[in-house]
Amino acid sequence: MVNFAIVGCGHIAKKHAEAIEKAENAKLVAVCDKIPESMQYYKEKYDVQTFTELDDMLHEDNNIDVINICTPSGFHANIAIQAANAKKHIVVEKPISLTLEDADAIISSCRENGVKLTVVHPNRFRPAIKELRELMDSGKLGKLSHADATVRWNRNQAYYDQAPWRGTKNLDGGVLMNQAIHNLDLLVWLMGDLDEVYSMSATRLRNIEAEDVSVGVAKFKNGALGIIEAATTIYPKNLEESISIFGETGSVKIGGVTASFVEHLDIESMDKEEIDQIIERVKADPLGKPGHQCIIEDIVEAIKTNRDPIVSGEDGKKALELVIKLYDSADTNKPVSFEKNVGVNS
Repeated sequence: MVNFAIVGCGHIAKKHAEAIEKAENAKLVAVCDKIPESMQYYKEKYDVQTFTELDDMLHEDNNIDVINICTPSGFHANIAIQAANAKKHIVVEKPISLTLEDADAIISSCRENGVKLTVVHPNRFRPAIKELRELMDSGKLGKLSHADATVRWNRNQAYYDQAPWRGTKNLDGGVLMNQAIHNLDLLVWLMGDLDEVYSMSATRLRNIEAEDVSVGVAKFKNGALGIIEAATTIYPKNLEESISIFGETGSVKIGGVTASFVEHLDIESMDKEEIDQIIERVKADPLGKPGHQCIIEDIVEAIKTNRDPIVSGEDGKKALELVIKLYDSADTNKPVSFEKNVGVNS
């Protein structure tokens, strides 16, 4: 049994607790939050130990194997480094951090302490996305032309007013960093490393520091192009999250409100029956096993077999880097290139 502890008992922590409960060979044994009342639910439902100080939890309970970081994003780095130094494996909510320097520090700390690190990008585990990845790995789309990553969602002012850190640049970020980063992770994972981006962003409708709408274009190192659109200004509710890939011999669009359905699939080397089978297979179970549960089960297996998690710290850094480059481009009104960073990946 691999024992887990959650740091930060806000909204997303419940997903982690449920995922740990459902996952094989996983058990939630402790939670930590500065506000004692926030931990009461977990104490009653899961019979866990509670701590208001992370240092106390790390050093008083030696049964903890993995720390799940569910705090506001700006706190991720300090908590992850402290946990890694205590020889705990780490599951960190997206984004891995808010700066590349912090991401490098997290990755380095985990490497130096010999602990596993995974970032919560659960969309990779959705049935439709897995089908798309398999098609791309098989080469059935041929030479890639371009891709489109779109997030058209609604987050009203009440959402941002729930907590003072929401929508701030130092602790949260805007639509790119908070909502669209999952789709951007898919874009990089499917299309490969980026060469250059150009972006514009604005804060049009929400009273927040960060952006609520962003549009941009990208060039990948393989020569393919990309289009990125992200907004939390859609009225009156979430409209779509989609990713489309276009190649010389195939085109695919995964869409719906949360990128869960095959909305278009046309492959030169596949007949209609094969294509229909994929579409129906996804339609029968569009969400599949919950993504957070997949993340938990994966790190359990990674610990037991001493392999890297499927979504690594480096993967989390790539998604973060794309967001930061889009921010840089919007701030300077110029294209921004992806040069090799000084740090753990140099």
